[in-house]
Amino acid sequence: MDDKPWQLRIIDKSLKKKEKLKYLTTGLHLRPAAVALDLGCAQGMLSYFLRRRGGFWVGADQDFTNLLSTRNLIGADLVQVEAVALPFGSQAFDLVVLPDYLEHVADDDGLLVELHRVLRPGGDLIVVVPQTGPFHLLHRLKAALGMKLEFYGHKREGYSLEGLTGKLHRAGFRPSAHKTYAKFFSEFFEFVLNFFYIKLFGAESTESLRDGHIRPTTAGEFSAQRGAFKLYSLVYPFVWLASQLDRLLFFQKGNSLIVWARRP
Repeated sequence: MDDKPWQLRIIDKSLKKKEKLKYLTTGLHLRPAAVALDLGCAQGMLSYFLRRRGGFWVGADQDFTNLLSTRNLIGADLVQVEAVALPFGSQAFDLVVLPDYLEHVADDDGLLVELHRVLRPGGDLIVVVPQTGPFHLLHRLKAALGMKLEFYGHKREGYSLEGLTGKLHRAGFRPSAHKTYAKFFSEFFEFVLNFFYIKLFGAESTESLRDGHIRPTTAGEFSAQRGAFKLYSLVYPFVWLASQLDRLLFFQKGNSLIVWARRP
Protein backbone atom coordinates (compact mmCIF):
# COMPACT_ATOMS: atom_id res chain seq x y z
CA MET A 1 0.00 0.00 0.00
CA ASP A 2 1.24 3.47 -0.89
CA ASP A 3 0.26 4.90 2.51
CA LYS A 4 2.57 2.47 4.32
CA PRO A 5 5.60 4.29 5.81
CA TRP A 6 8.52 4.26 3.41
CA GLN A 7 10.83 2.63 5.95
CA LEU A 8 8.49 -0.34 6.29
CA ARG A 9 8.17 -0.62 2.53
CA ILE A 10 11.95 -0.91 2.31
CA ILE A 11 12.19 -3.56 5.02
CA ASP A 12 9.45 -5.56 3.29
CA LYS A 13 11.78 -5.90 0.31
CA SER A 14 15.07 -6.37 2.17
CA LEU A 15 16.37 -9.91 2.49
CA LYS A 16 18.92 -9.19 5.22
CA LYS A 17 16.84 -6.81 7.31
CA LYS A 18 13.95 -9.24 7.56
CA GLU A 19 16.29 -12.04 8.58
CA LYS A 20 18.04 -9.80 11.12
CA LEU A 21 14.68 -8.70 12.54
CA LYS A 22 13.61 -12.32 12.94
CA TYR A 23 16.63 -13.22 15.06
CA LEU A 24 16.55 -9.99 17.07
CA THR A 25 12.90 -10.34 18.07
CA THR A 26 12.54 -14.10 18.50
CA GLY A 27 12.06 -14.67 22.22
CA LEU A 28 12.44 -10.96 22.99
CA HIS A 29 9.63 -10.01 25.34
CA LEU A 30 10.34 -7.24 27.85
CA ARG A 31 8.46 -6.62 31.07
CA PRO A 32 6.60 -3.29 31.08
CA ALA A 33 9.10 -1.67 33.47
CA ALA A 34 12.17 -2.67 31.44
CA VAL A 35 14.19 0.13 29.83
CA ALA A 36 15.96 -0.62 26.55
CA LEU A 37 18.35 1.27 24.28
CA ASP A 38 18.29 0.91 20.50
CA LEU A 39 21.73 2.33 19.64
CA GLY A 40 22.15 3.02 15.94
CA CYS A 41 18.45 3.29 15.15
CA ALA A 42 19.25 4.62 11.64
CA GLN A 43 15.92 5.37 9.93
CA GLY A 44 13.86 3.41 12.44
CA MET A 45 13.18 0.33 10.34
CA LEU A 46 14.07 -2.10 13.13
CA SER A 47 13.06 0.27 15.94
CA TYR A 48 9.44 0.08 14.81
CA PHE A 49 9.33 -3.64 15.51
CA LEU A 50 11.57 -3.68 18.58
CA ARG A 51 9.21 -1.32 20.41
CA ARG A 52 6.42 -3.83 19.95
CA ARG A 53 8.28 -6.27 22.21
CA GLY A 54 7.38 -4.42 25.40
CA GLY A 55 9.28 -2.16 27.74
CA PHE A 56 10.28 1.46 27.34
CA TRP A 57 12.66 2.11 24.44
CA VAL A 58 15.10 4.92 23.76
CA GLY A 59 16.37 5.25 20.19
CA ALA A 60 19.76 6.82 19.59
CA ASP A 61 21.97 7.68 16.65
CA GLN A 62 24.80 10.02 15.75
CA ASP A 63 22.99 11.51 12.76
CA PHE A 64 20.22 14.05 13.19
CA THR A 65 18.94 13.16 9.70
CA ASN A 66 18.41 9.58 10.85
CA LEU A 67 16.61 10.72 13.98
CA LEU A 68 14.22 12.89 11.97
CA SER A 69 13.34 9.91 9.77
CA THR A 70 12.92 7.68 12.83
CA ARG A 71 10.73 10.27 14.59
CA ASN A 72 8.37 10.34 11.64
CA LEU A 73 7.93 6.58 12.01
CA ILE A 74 7.93 5.87 15.74
CA GLY A 75 7.51 9.22 17.48
CA ALA A 76 9.42 10.39 20.55
CA ASP A 77 12.14 9.15 22.93
CA LEU A 78 15.02 9.72 20.52
CA VAL A 79 18.47 11.04 21.43
CA GLN A 80 21.39 12.24 19.33
CA VAL A 81 24.65 10.80 20.68
CA GLU A 82 28.38 10.98 20.16
CA ALA A 83 30.11 7.89 18.83
CA VAL A 84 31.35 6.70 22.23
CA ALA A 85 30.42 9.03 25.11
CA LEU A 86 26.74 8.28 25.76
CA PRO A 87 24.57 10.89 27.53
CA PHE A 88 22.94 8.35 29.84
CA GLY A 89 23.37 7.61 33.50
CA SER A 90 25.22 4.56 34.76
CA GLN A 91 23.12 1.39 34.98
CA ALA A 92 20.26 3.09 33.13
CA PHE A 93 19.22 0.19 30.87
CA ASP A 94 18.11 -3.42 31.16
CA LEU A 95 18.84 -4.13 27.49
CA VAL A 96 20.96 -2.57 24.76
CA VAL A 97 20.52 -3.57 21.12
CA LEU A 98 23.37 -2.62 18.80
CA PRO A 99 22.14 -3.40 15.26
CA ASP A 100 25.03 -2.95 12.81
CA TYR A 101 26.50 -0.01 14.70
CA LEU A 102 29.81 -1.18 16.19
CA GLU A 103 31.59 -1.32 12.82
CA HIS A 104 30.71 2.37 12.31
CA VAL A 105 32.61 3.49 15.43
CA ALA A 106 36.37 4.12 15.35
CA ASP A 107 36.83 3.37 19.06
CA ASP A 108 34.75 0.21 19.25
CA ASP A 109 36.47 -0.96 22.44
CA GLY A 110 35.66 2.35 24.11
CA LEU A 111 32.02 2.03 23.08
CA LEU A 112 31.74 -1.46 24.57
CA VAL A 113 33.15 -0.18 27.87
CA GLU A 114 30.59 2.63 27.78
CA LEU A 115 27.79 0.13 27.15
CA HIS A 116 28.95 -1.87 30.15
CA ARG A 117 28.57 1.35 32.18
CA VAL A 118 25.02 2.12 31.08
CA LEU A 119 23.76 -1.47 31.50
CA ARG A 120 22.51 -2.66 34.84
CA PRO A 121 24.07 -5.79 36.39
CA GLY A 122 22.30 -8.72 34.78
CA GLY A 123 21.43 -6.56 31.76
CA ASP A 124 21.66 -7.93 28.24
CA LEU A 125 23.52 -6.72 25.16
CA ILE A 126 22.71 -7.85 21.62
CA VAL A 127 25.35 -6.96 19.02
CA VAL A 128 24.91 -7.35 15.25
CA VAL A 129 27.96 -6.89 13.00
CA PRO A 130 29.27 -7.95 9.59
CA GLN A 131 31.28 -11.13 9.89
CA THR A 132 34.65 -11.26 8.21
CA GLY A 133 37.37 -13.80 7.67
CA PRO A 134 39.40 -15.54 4.95
CA PHE A 135 36.38 -17.35 3.48
CA HIS A 136 34.12 -14.32 3.13
CA LEU A 137 34.94 -13.67 -0.50
CA LEU A 138 32.22 -11.08 -1.09
CA HIS A 139 34.27 -8.56 0.88
CA ARG A 140 37.00 -8.91 -1.76
CA LEU A 141 34.44 -8.51 -4.54
CA LYS A 142 33.12 -5.31 -2.97
CA ALA A 143 36.61 -3.87 -2.79
CA ALA A 144 37.40 -4.92 -6.36
CA LEU A 145 34.28 -3.12 -7.63
CA GLY A 146 35.12 0.07 -5.77
CA MET A 147 32.56 -0.28 -2.98
CA LYS A 148 34.60 1.50 -0.35
CA LEU A 149 34.01 1.14 3.37
CA GLU A 150 32.99 4.80 3.58
CA PHE A 151 30.04 4.13 1.26
CA TYR A 152 28.68 1.99 4.10
CA GLY A 153 29.94 4.32 6.81
CA HIS A 154 32.17 1.51 8.11
CA LYS A 155 35.42 1.97 10.00
CA ARG A 156 36.34 -1.68 9.45
CA GLU A 157 35.24 -4.58 7.28
CA GLY A 158 33.73 -6.55 10.13
CA TYR A 159 34.54 -8.98 12.92
CA SER A 160 35.26 -12.63 13.45
CA LEU A 161 33.37 -14.41 16.22
CA GLU A 162 36.60 -14.84 18.17
CA GLY A 163 37.56 -11.19 17.74
CA LEU A 164 34.17 -9.85 18.83
CA THR A 165 33.77 -12.16 21.83
CA GLY A 166 37.29 -11.22 22.91
CA LYS A 167 36.36 -7.54 22.85
CA LEU A 168 33.19 -8.26 24.82
CA HIS A 169 35.11 -10.18 27.48
CA ARG A 170 37.64 -7.37 27.83
CA ALA A 171 34.81 -4.85 28.28
CA GLY A 172 33.37 -6.94 31.12
CA PHE A 173 30.62 -8.84 29.29
CA ARG A 174 29.93 -12.56 29.23
CA PRO A 175 28.89 -13.72 25.73
CA SER A 176 26.24 -16.41 25.98
CA ALA A 177 25.17 -17.26 22.42
CA HIS A 178 25.77 -16.38 18.80
CA LYS A 179 24.16 -16.81 15.42
CA THR A 180 25.18 -16.10 11.85
CA TYR A 181 22.85 -15.28 8.97
CA ALA A 182 22.88 -13.90 5.40
CA LYS A 183 24.76 -16.56 3.54
CA PHE A 184 26.17 -16.12 0.05
CA PHE A 185 23.03 -15.54 -2.02
CA SER A 186 21.28 -13.18 0.39
CA GLU A 187 24.48 -11.20 0.87
CA PHE A 188 25.18 -11.14 -2.87
CA PHE A 189 21.75 -9.74 -3.79
CA GLU A 190 22.01 -7.14 -1.02
CA PHE A 191 25.42 -6.14 -2.35
CA VAL A 192 24.06 -5.80 -5.89
CA LEU A 193 21.29 -3.49 -4.65
CA ASN A 194 23.81 -1.38 -2.71
CA PHE A 195 26.09 -1.23 -5.74
CA PHE A 196 23.40 0.04 -8.09
CA TYR A 197 22.07 2.49 -5.51
CA ILE A 198 25.53 3.99 -5.03
CA LYS A 199 26.15 4.19 -8.77
CA LEU A 200 22.74 5.62 -9.64
CA PHE A 201 21.82 7.73 -6.62
CA GLY A 202 24.28 7.78 -3.75
CA ALA A 203 27.79 8.43 -5.00
CA GLU A 204 27.33 12.16 -5.54
CA SER A 205 25.69 12.80 -2.17
CA THR A 206 27.57 15.45 -0.21
CA GLU A 207 25.92 14.53 3.07
CA SER A 208 28.13 12.46 5.34
CA LEU A 209 25.99 9.96 7.22
CA ARG A 210 27.03 7.68 10.03
CA ASP A 211 25.67 4.64 8.19
CA GLY A 212 26.77 5.67 4.72
CA HIS A 213 24.44 6.23 1.78
CA ILE A 214 23.53 2.81 0.37
CA ARG A 215 19.75 3.34 0.56
CA PRO A 216 17.25 6.19 0.89
CA THR A 217 17.61 7.96 4.24
CA THR A 218 14.68 10.38 4.07
CA ALA A 219 11.12 10.37 2.79
CA GLY A 220 12.17 12.84 0.10
CA GLU A 221 14.88 10.54 -1.22
CA PHE A 222 12.51 7.59 -1.23
CA SER A 223 9.90 9.60 -3.10
CA ALA A 224 12.44 10.72 -5.70
CA GLN A 225 13.41 7.09 -6.31
CA ARG A 226 9.89 5.70 -6.21
CA GLY A 227 10.05 4.50 -9.81
CA ALA A 228 13.21 2.46 -9.21
CA PHE A 229 11.66 0.98 -6.06
CA LYS A 230 8.52 -0.06 -7.93
CA LEU A 231 10.68 -1.76 -10.54
CA TYR A 232 12.63 -3.61 -7.85
CA SER A 233 9.35 -4.60 -6.16
CA LEU A 234 8.32 -6.37 -9.37
CA VAL A 235 11.45 -8.52 -9.43
CA TYR A 236 11.67 -8.98 -5.65
CA PRO A 237 9.76 -12.31 -5.61
CA PHE A 238 12.37 -13.77 -7.96
CA VAL A 239 15.20 -12.32 -5.86
CA TRP A 240 13.67 -13.83 -2.73
CA LEU A 241 13.28 -17.20 -4.44
CA ALA A 242 16.91 -17.20 -5.58
CA SER A 243 18.05 -16.26 -2.07
CA GLN A 244 16.53 -19.48 -0.78
CA LEU A 245 19.51 -21.26 -2.33
CA ASP A 246 21.22 -20.29 0.93
CA ARG A 247 19.44 -23.30 2.45
CA LEU A 248 21.78 -25.52 0.44
CA LEU A 249 24.84 -23.89 1.99
CA PHE A 250 24.53 -25.72 5.31
CA PHE A 251 28.32 -25.84 5.56
CA GLN A 252 28.79 -22.06 5.26
CA LYS A 253 28.77 -19.40 7.96
CA GLY A 254 26.67 -16.32 7.35
CA ASN A 255 28.05 -12.92 6.45
CA SER A 256 26.40 -11.29 9.45
CA LEU A 257 26.95 -12.19 13.09
CA ILE A 258 24.74 -11.73 16.17
CA VAL A 259 26.19 -12.17 19.65
CA TRP A 260 24.13 -12.16 22.84
CA ALA A 261 26.02 -11.13 25.99
CA ARG A 262 25.28 -10.17 29.58
CA ARG A 263 26.77 -7.78 32.08
CA PRO A 264 27.51 -9.85 35.23
